[in-house]
Amino acid sequence: MSLTAQIREKAAAKGKTIVLPEGTEERTLKAVKTIVDQKIAQVVLLGDESAVRGAASSFGADISGAEIINPATTPLLDDFVQAFYELRKEKGVTLDKAKATMLDPLFFASMMVKLGKADGEVAGAQNTTGNVLRPALQIIKTAPGMSAVSGAFIMICPDKTYGDDGIFVFADCAVTIDPSAQQMAEFAKATVQTAVDVCGFKDPKVGMLSFSTKGSASHELVDKVVSAVQIAKERFPEIKVDGEFQLDAAIVPSVGASKAPGSEIAGSCNVLVFPDLQAGNIGYKLVQRLAGAEAVGPILQGMDKPVNDLSRGCSIDDVINVVAMTALKA
Repeated sequence: MSLTAQIREKAAAKGKTIVLPEGTEERTLKAVKTIVDQKIAQVVLLGDESAVRGAASSFGADISGAEIINPATTPLLDDFVQAFYELRKEKGVTLDKAKATMLDPLFFASMMVKLGKADGEVAGAQNTTGNVLRPALQIIKTAPGMSAVSGAFIMICPDKTYGDDGIFVFADCAVTIDPSAQQMAEFAKATVQTAVDVCGFKDPKVGMLSFSTKGSASHELVDKVVSAVQIAKERFPEIKVDGEFQLDAAIVPSVGASKAPGSEIAGSCNVLVFPDLQAGNIGYKLVQRLAGAEAVGPILQGMDKPVNDLSRGCSIDDVINVVAMTALKA
């Protein structure tokens, strides 16, 4: 069974409810039937019911198994308005502004998750990452001990020589442009959790990547990664993490043994944390395109409750898989 099939099966066993705020978006609507039929999650679509059903009909999408909630008419609205007002009144938000904000499906969806009316949220098929993240950060906020959000990709490589039978988890490839050493350490912890929760890794090993291996080069960019490793080991002693590693020293056993002979995990890393977003984004796309790997994600990490951001170029299968991963993280 493929990893994505395993993820869907494990999600089905959890029985979670996932809210999809882009209730008239074509791929989202077409994904609903599979999500419902395979019991991956219970689905809530947001929007005016006639508009949602009309869009589904025009796209030939079967949404009969989904619940539809209109933020403007639901009895939940008053409680959500009050909750948002209490959260943001010190930022100058009035009750009128709170109500206008809660009519935005992205904000409404985040409040559903915050107040336990849904277990997770998936959006981004027609919204930017910024638009998806903004309400989530205002309402759900980051998890305790996490100062920033990161985006992980599961990389499923056809060549199973490296990683966990060819599977890696990469971060951050999607969100934080230039993380601090502390944030890199937090990303290591969060990505290990993703590797365990979503991929089922039994022995995650985190390589903190650089253009240097164990002092082979001297530069402030290397210093940041060295500091990140030290912070991760101090704050999260329960995870296996080391570096700084060049990529080959992290994943190739013979190179790891040669370049980092004192490391317990050099050459066998299956979780890779990149020093900045440029490296992470370029890295995952290189592996995807040149190695023919399947890139599943991004999975947003570091939120107090699960919210995931789709690419606007996503496929129907992407929507289904991200819903399943969100259910697993709930």
